[in-house]
Amino acid sequence: MLARRPAALLAWYDRHRRKLPWRPAPGVAADPYAVWLSEIMLQQTSVQAVGPYFEKFLTRWPDVAALGAATQDEVLRMWAGLGYYSRARNLHACAVAVRNDHGGAFPDTEEGLRALPGIGPYTAAAIAAIAFGRQTMPVDGNIERVVSRLFAVEQALPKAKPQIQQLAETLLGPTRAGDSAQALMDLGSSICTPRKPACALCPLNDGCVARLRGDSETFPRKAAKKTGALRRGAAFVVTRGDQLLVRTRAEKGLLGGMTEVPSSDWLAAHDDKAALRQAPVLQARARWHRKSGVISHVFTHFPLELVVYVTRVAGRSRAPDGMRWIDVATLHAEALPNLMRKVIAHGLGS
Repeated sequence: MLARRPAALLAWYDRHRRKLPWRPAPGVAADPYAVWLSEIMLQQTSVQAVGPYFEKFLTRWPDVAALGAATQDEVLRMWAGLGYYSRARNLHACAVAVRNDHGGAFPDTEEGLRALPGIGPYTAAAIAAIAFGRQTMPVDGNIERVVSRLFAVEQALPKAKPQIQQLAETLLGPTRAGDSAQALMDLGSSICTPRKPACALCPLNDGCVARLRGDSETFPRKAAKKTGALRRGAAFVVTRGDQLLVRTRAEKGLLGGMTEVPSSDWLAAHDDKAALRQAPVLQARARWHRKSGVISHVFTHFPLELVVYVTRVAGRSRAPDGMRWIDVATLHAEALPNLMRKVIAHGLGS
């Protein structure tokens, strides 16, 4: 039964293969650039959300050398709205490295790929298998779920990752490593789903231990998540006619390099008076009006609530150091994270 699994998996994949923008037709070699770009975008993001961004990037920068010639700001602007912005910074750094150090061609081994900025073990294995046919199995969340159910892996994630990796590799056949990986990904996203898996349709159901036990939905086992404390702060929406006051966040750290309206520190022990003391210093004394309600946003490690203060200044007012005026009509072209889009919409009343 174990020996038949790789062939059964590939036979199922050949019949039910998902057509995705970055996936080549059967028998056609995958483009390493497309595989890399899609894998970076798909980290913690759904296929539905990634599709339009993938097409936009590929139209603007058709190969890794073109992307490496762009500026980081251009990449961040194009990425705006997709979230987890460190991915965009790493994407650009990796493209620059491939362009400058590798002649515009990705290394074809896991070791060479892992030496590039922003490419970890999973992404390196995915590119190596899918683009270069290397006999390796990348393990994403979908594959973790399939394998943990198939073998009833009792150890909780993330400690179970090495065991799941070893078990996943038993599903590799002698050829078509990339197709084996994509087959497992598709199986996890379409049949072996987190809730109500369609076990009757699964090509591996005969030997699935969790199915035989009737407890598939309890896998994979997961350690309890630690939720960070709620942080609070204030954001300051300053307008000058049809212009808005903004600044660029520091390169490193949360939302690094993105555009934002001035804001206070984000603290668990938030104090309104202390936050107001961090408002931008304007030429004329500002009369701040606090908008009703709060803007809520959830980051990976903590939830955030921002109150929004608004004010208007005269037409010749200068921007404080480190800040700049932009036309409200051009906001769509700025590298604004979703949090700041919500803040600005609330502050402008639109």
